[in-house]
Amino acid sequence: MQKPDDWLASRWRRSVLAVLAGALPVLAFPGPALWWWAYVALVPWILLARTAPGGRRAAYDGWCGGFGFVLAMHHWLLPNLHVFTFVIAALLGALWIPWGWLVRRTLGGAPSRGRVAAALLVLPSGWLLAELVRSWQGLGGPWGMLGASQWQVAPALRLASVGGVWLLSFLVVAVNVAVAVLVAVRRARVPALAGLVATAAATSAAWGWAPRPDTGERVAIAVVQPGIVAGAGSAERRFDREEQLTRGLAGRDLDLIVWGESSVGHDLDDRPDLARRLAALSRETGADVLVNVDARRSGKPGIYKSSVLVGPEGPTGDRYDKMRLVPFGEYVPFRSLLGWATSVGKAAGEDRMRGTGQVVMNAGDGLRIGPMVCFESAFPDMSRRLAADGAGVLLAQSSTSTFQHTWAPEQHASLAALRAAETGRPMVHATLTGVSAVYDANGARTGPRLGTDASASRVYEVPVAHGTTPYVRYGDWTVYAALLALAAWGAAEGVRTVRLRRGRPVRPGPPARTAHGSPARPGR
Repeated sequence: MQKPDDWLASRWRRSVLAVLAGALPVLAFPGPALWWWAYVALVPWILLARTAPGGRRAAYDGWCGGFGFVLAMHHWLLPNLHVFTFVIAALLGALWIPWGWLVRRTLGGAPSRGRVAAALLVLPSGWLLAELVRSWQGLGGPWGMLGASQWQVAPALRLASVGGVWLLSFLVVAVNVAVAVLVAVRRARVPALAGLVATAAATSAAWGWAPRPDTGERVAIAVVQPGIVAGAGSAERRFDREEQLTRGLAGRDLDLIVWGESSVGHDLDDRPDLARRLAALSRETGADVLVNVDARRSGKPGIYKSSVLVGPEGPTGDRYDKMRLVPFGEYVPFRSLLGWATSVGKAAGEDRMRGTGQVVMNAGDGLRIGPMVCFESAFPDMSRRLAADGAGVLLAQSSTSTFQHTWAPEQHASLAALRAAETGRPMVHATLTGVSAVYDANGARTGPRLGTDASASRVYEVPVAHGTTPYVRYGDWTVYAALLALAAWGAAEGVRTVRLRRGRPVRPGPPARTAHGSPARPGR
């Protein structure tokens, strides 16, 4: 009978198993949204890496698992990027190479209780290091951060107000490490159980201590979602549908109307007729209209995606140009080197232009709004900056129509719950084709969402919040603490290695031979 160790001796079998293990966490995200699964999803990957025959193989297990994780989280890109999706997954998967090595270093063999205790701190910190590097916009941004799987769990959202999504990722990984130890290292159950108790205590403390947003007045915000409009003249027909839906909102005593990303396909300076129609809608409904223009700018080179506020007299002058663009979707990184991606998939044929700074807009009656565009809602630092600059309501104008029948629309909408909880500000996620949703300052959904099959408008009573969350005040302290923990552990390991080398007895060499060939007595 073949033993498991013999079966895993095959490099190919082990690699395939690592890829599958790395893909398991995707089930915790929308669409399946099995949030509880996140707390055990990493266990098979951890158990595999800890049994690696050496550090190099453990690092390779980390790479293979990272490849599986990234590919599973972005599988909906396959119809558009084709083989390039695998290239991206392989490149980003390399970020988990150090994590795989750390798993074996801390949990390999028969680890002591001290090493298990260190693993409960070091391995979550190592995971955050991978998420930190991946969060750079040039590498695709922080889509699929492990903590984001907890977007519908109230205690987790309270933790997000303290340390952001980073703190959630840290604690989720810590629980996985503790469970893996309970399964495979029975002699070290005490520190594993202590880790679980500490996680529960941290959650309870955040629930009781973290300040709750001070909500008072409410504002009425309408979301206009035209639905799928494709084919020739789609920009004009989409505008007509949005206009029709908006006109139906007259008499609803609204404070703001929000259209989705790319809701206007022409620059309003080039098309004053569209600007006049939007101003007429503002007068009819009694509310400013926030649209999103995806077009070449009059008098400036290139294509911009811009949030533009339109009032009764026309554009108010408030404009936000999208700063963080979608790699390959809106620009091709290192186009001279990777431009071939346009020939194998639907990568951007022309790079969009970037904005230079975030903007807080005054929509009238004291309502200050902070717009973001598309996947900018995945970046916690952007919503944090808007809240710190005085935005009372956060907004994300999005369009996931390219991925309409995938998990992407629901994954994207769920990010608004985290941004709301982190900042203590309600957030509106308005799309062209769904999913559109609104979340209050605690991250709880307000009213029904508009799904991917809807072509409609909906009014939401949004409670405006005041005050400052610890995350807005202190920022990414969880990341800095994780980096400090890794540095301290690395220094301690270095000192330990030096001491072992100095204290190791020197092995005597073989006895020297004399000219006469006797190893014992010279001259004989």
